[in-house]
Amino acid sequence: MPASQALHVVGHPAVADRLARLRDRDTTTPVFRTLIEELGAFLAYEATRSLPLRDERVTTPLIETTAQRIATRPVVAPVLRAGLGLLPGFLDVIDDAVVAHLGFYRDPQSLRAVPYYANVPPQLEDRHVFVLDPMLATGHSGVAALDALVDRGARHMTFVCVIAAPEGVAHIHESHPGVTIVTAAVDAGLNDHAYIVPGLGDAGDRMFGSLTSVPHAVRAHT
Repeated sequence: MPASQALHVVGHPAVADRLARLRDRDTTTPVFRTLIEELGAFLAYEATRSLPLRDERVTTPLIETTAQRIATRPVVAPVLRAGLGLLPGFLDVIDDAVVAHLGFYRDPQSLRAVPYYANVPPQLEDRHVFVLDPMLATGHSGVAALDALVDRGARHMTFVCVIAAPEGVAHIHESHPGVTIVTAAVDAGLNDHAYIVPGLGDAGDRMFGSLTSVPHAVRAHT
């Protein structure tokens, strides 16, 4: 995927069909989780299309030949919690990716991204890094995740989501102009509560069957 392609909407019947079922409020938690994982693979396939390759000599059952391998193991960074849903599908495509974890929750009053966990490998300068988060709404969590990766030296970053709002796309591109966003859909916008409309509700809650995305221990001390 060319670096200049800052927004890539994956148009494929299989993606559209899964997204329609995700939007349905009657989709059960187990089915919702499975659909997110499957979309993770479709989105990863597109997001990793331009990973650089290297030549490697291999011996087939017949002869020795030159084959191509991914040059450097990429890093995939799901944003907790909901980003974990896209991780299995991504690893189905790039099975030896290094997995980082970034934890943020959205403060219900200010809507800002509050960090609570980070486990990221150092020296990301030469690695391609893929941030996973099903919903790109305001873009606050996305920008915070990208900021954290830049602090570790990341220069080649892609943001992967299922649904994006124009406001979130604009916020990421304003803060990180070189980042490509790969998504299954760009929806109309945000409502008064900063939820994506038409959207699919809270991806984390629907994926895990919970009622809130605010970590209990953090919430108890604020």
